[in-house]
Amino acid sequence: MRIEQITPDDCGEVLQLNESSVPHVSSIDATRLQWFLDYAAYTRMVRAEDGIAAFIIGLRPHTDYASPNYRWFCDRYEDFAYVDRIAVAPFAKRCGIAEMLYKDFAETRPEAPIMTCEVNIRPSNEASMKFHERLGFHQVGTLESDGGEKAVAMLERVL
Repeated sequence: MRIEQITPDDCGEVLQLNESSVPHVSSIDATRLQWFLDYAAYTRMVRAEDGIAAFIIGLRPHTDYASPNYRWFCDRYEDFAYVDRIAVAPFAKRCGIAEMLYKDFAETRPEAPIMTCEVNIRPSNEASMKFHERLGFHQVGTLESDGGEKAVAMLERVL
C-alpha cells in the first residue's frame, strides 16, 4: 500500500468510502469533493489491491471553507494543519493506515505548529477519540450543532 494524491479518476471510490463512513464524517457530493481537490492543502489516499483503503483531506488557514468546525479553529489559531475528514475502509481498519496518513500530512506541512481536527462526541465515536488520544491529541473545546443534537470535541496536537 502506498500514499497517493487523490485524482479526479478516484472520486467515485472516495465518495463511496466517504458515504459509508457517515456519521463519523459528514456527507459530501461530487461538487464538494472536487472543491477539496481544487483548494485543500492535502488530499491523499492509500490504495490497496481491494481498492481505496483510506483517504484524508486536510486544510490550512485562510481557505474559503465555511465549515463551522474549520472556522472554529480559524478563529482561535493563526496557523495549523486541519484534518477535515479521514475515512478507512472496513478491510483496512486497524492496519496503521490512518496513522500513516496523519504522519504524512504533518510531514508535508512542516511549517504548521499544530494539527487540529474534531471527533464526534454526540453521537459518540469512541474508537476515533481513543485513536486521536493515542496520537497525542487533546481536547481544547467543544462545538455543538443541530440544537445540541450533535457535538464534536475540538482536538489539537502540537507538531
